Amino acid sequence: MYNYKNNLFIRYLGIEPWILTYKKMNDFTQQRNNSTLDEIWMVEHTPVFTQGRTSKKEDILYFNHKIPIFYSNRGGKITYHAPGQQLMYVLINLKKRNINIRSLVLILEKTIINILFYIGIKADKLLYNYNPGVYVYNKKIASIGLKISRGYSLHGIAINVDMDLLPFSYINPCGLSQLKMIQIKDLIPSVKISIIKNLIINEFMKLLKKNSKI
Repeated sequence: MYNYKNNLFIRYLGIEPWILTYKKMNDFTQQRNNSTLDEIWMVEHTPVFTQGRTSKKEDILYFNHKIPIFYSNRGGKITYHAPGQQLMYVLINLKKRNINIRSLVLILEKTIINILFYIGIKADKLLYNYNPGVYVYNKKIASIGLKISRGYSLHGIAINVDMDLLPFSYINPCGLSQLKMIQIKDLIPSVKISIIKNLIINEFMKLLKKNSKI
């Protein structure tokens, strides 16, 4: 399922294994060219740990589980995905939009901060020695991981909405031993992931249009 808005395809992938989305995302990026429309992919994943390019073996604390662990070509360290966590992958032509990776990170952070504020949660960013992401009460509620290939972005953001947070205790999330995770449901028990999904899409598109040239 997809929608077309503001020179973007928005694809709704439902719940699917991370490795499947990962392969599709890399294939799309390798095959695209300057005339290919940018895309946003909204997806939840079946339980999985993913390790970024700077991951360390010692950040896995507990192995007695059946959750798969995969290496990823995104930046950052290890994290966890599962249903109830909303992911937005941003497959953007940065050169064509005349924005750099730092600007894209700031747009993604601002997207999360703004939608949380809209539903009544005051969030922060850039804690823990400027580790990218968004935090509430010094706990991480949203993670950001990106890769840039030939001027195109891959990966994106993951925001904890209504999920089982226990597996985060099996790792040092984002390589930080003292980092605790939080989710929207802890603060707003009635939250619906469908509402969060729509807010993220609309806010990201607004900020992207404001900060890029197309």
